[in-house]
Amino acid sequence: MRAINSHFHWYPKSVFEALCRRTAAPRASRDPRGGYQVTPHEGVTRCDTWDEWFDLEARLDHMDKAAQGAGIEGDFGVVCTTGPGGAFFSETDAASGYDYAQMWNDEIAAACRRYPGKVWGSGVAPMQDPRRCVDELQRAMSLGLVGVNVPSTIGAHGRTRIDDASLAEFYAAAEKLGAVLFLHPTDVVFPAICDGYDGALYNSLGKVIEVSIAAYRLVLSGIMERHPGLKVYVSHTGGALPYQAGRMDKNSRAAKLPEDPSVYLRRMYTDTVQPHAPGLKFAIDFYGIDHVMYGDDYPCWNAPAALRIFNEIGLSRQDRQKILGDNARRILNLKEPARQVVAA
Repeated sequence: MRAINSHFHWYPKSVFEALCRRTAAPRASRDPRGGYQVTPHEGVTRCDTWDEWFDLEARLDHMDKAAQGAGIEGDFGVVCTTGPGGAFFSETDAASGYDYAQMWNDEIAAACRRYPGKVWGSGVAPMQDPRRCVDELQRAMSLGLVGVNVPSTIGAHGRTRIDDASLAEFYAAAEKLGAVLFLHPTDVVFPAICDGYDGALYNSLGKVIEVSIAAYRLVLSGIMERHPGLKVYVSHTGGALPYQAGRMDKNSRAAKLPEDPSVYLRRMYTDTVQPHAPGLKFAIDFYGIDHVMYGDDYPCWNAPAALRIFNEIGLSRQDRQKILGDNARRILNLKEPARQVVAA
């Protein structure tokens, strides 16, 4: 049976090339490493890509070879998510965010059609415009995407949080549609206090703290309480959430939630992006075997290393199969192509 990589980054190059043709923000320019320097608004330029982010065929081949090397029966399917670049669509001006979100979602959907049953995708939405955000969520789901990527902060200076009251309709629509909301670090938050050391502080701690705070806002705001069917995917084994859940239960009485915060946290889903076997085992124990999906953050990490760590925790064959594929099919509602029946 095919394994599924639920945390796999592929970016359609056409969107970046369109940005390169612009002179005013939002705009982009080519980077010597094969990626792009992106300016969502004046005063901010960042690069979080290199050449590996764009060659889908080579990336799929890499995943299949990793499956063979790890003794997995069958090949790998992948779910494309945006990763840090997902902030762009909610960080630039609303009109541009909407236009480029549509372009991005169309390209992701086209890749899914080229590789039916092999590639699935998640979309993006311009969250700085609540009305267009809901419209694009609905359109993305109609294209066959499994959900959308939600940045930790919204707007040119990150002043709007993902628990803002203006997004109430978005969360209601996501629950109704069964859309999965992918939370991933965005490279927008915390760089100022995690500078230096060639990114060691930010990549090791800043990013996981960012995604943890974003997820916890969905709890403290009551969004998880009001929408019990909402599917929230917290990347990187939930960041700090599993390990600090006790502190959250102790310190969050002011939120006046009907349940302890950890109850809502355990309703979320996560991946196996954790280069430390004891940490991965703890995350599985916290969320439960049915809430964890295999992921390796490729190309930011790699499948051979991720599978080696995964194999170290000594799961039963049944539990391995759940994490390697069955959970993703159920949680993300992945559709396999119809089999062709040949008449005798």
